[in-house]
Amino acid sequence: MTKHLQDTTTLYNGVKMPWLGLGVFKVEEGAEVVDAVRTAIRNGYRSIDTAAIYGNEEGVGEGIRLGMKDAGIAREDLFITSKVWNSDLGYESTLAAYETSLKKLGLDYLDLYLIHWPVEGKYKEAWRALETIYKEGRVKAIGVSNFHVHHLEDLMKDAEMKPMIDQIEFHPRLTQKELQAFCRENGIQMEAWSPLMQGQLLDHPVLKEIAERHQKSVAQVIIRWDLQNGVVTIPKSIKEHRIVENADVFNFELSADDMAKIDALNENFRVGPDPDNFDF
Repeated sequence: MTKHLQDTTTLYNGVKMPWLGLGVFKVEEGAEVVDAVRTAIRNGYRSIDTAAIYGNEEGVGEGIRLGMKDAGIAREDLFITSKVWNSDLGYESTLAAYETSLKKLGLDYLDLYLIHWPVEGKYKEAWRALETIYKEGRVKAIGVSNFHVHHLEDLMKDAEMKPMIDQIEFHPRLTQKELQAFCRENGIQMEAWSPLMQGQLLDHPVLKEIAERHQKSVAQVIIRWDLQNGVVTIPKSIKEHRIVENADVFNFELSADDMAKIDALNENFRVGPDPDNFDF
């Protein structure tokens, strides 16, 4: 099991990806995102997750450069993810979107590039573009986000390669067991966005009881639950003490009983849109 912040999982193509990273959804472009990314890297994080639609890729790029300098590390030591937005899904438009993201980030390559949402009739052409970028050696890994089992099955029917990652909404009230099992069977690494349910779980009595017993915060318990489920996770924070706290999860372990109690909180409840029913 993961022993420290820089521990990695190995994707099916052999690429190593950190189990824990920083997400920057809704982190404002400019000083806020620059500081968050820089702080995370300085404190040992090696994985940063952004997306074209977040509108903060330039700030993320700046934070990466400053963070690398602070930490005395090279680009190869980091794992950077971005995602193609729905309006750019299509073969040529996805290729162009990748270039735009690289330019904004100020990077030569990404470690992971994802299709952000499964827009019907569009994601297969976008996937073909991702396969092209991958075969040209210009991205280390490719994957999808917000894909249900049926989306993955549909994509894999015509794909040359299956996704390496499926990044989905995953937290104690939305455990997605069927999707978890499918990903495991197919060697697709699952990754959680909104692991803390945008803060809505931090007062949950069951989680508070477990946290108190382990002398940890509720956020740390949830992140640990993700990791023990074999799910990569990218909690978002802009405050240094939270960024540090979220990574302090490698010195305790949840028991089988703790894990079962947290699993039992599932209500199939989403804070984000359902991938079968979104209109953007």
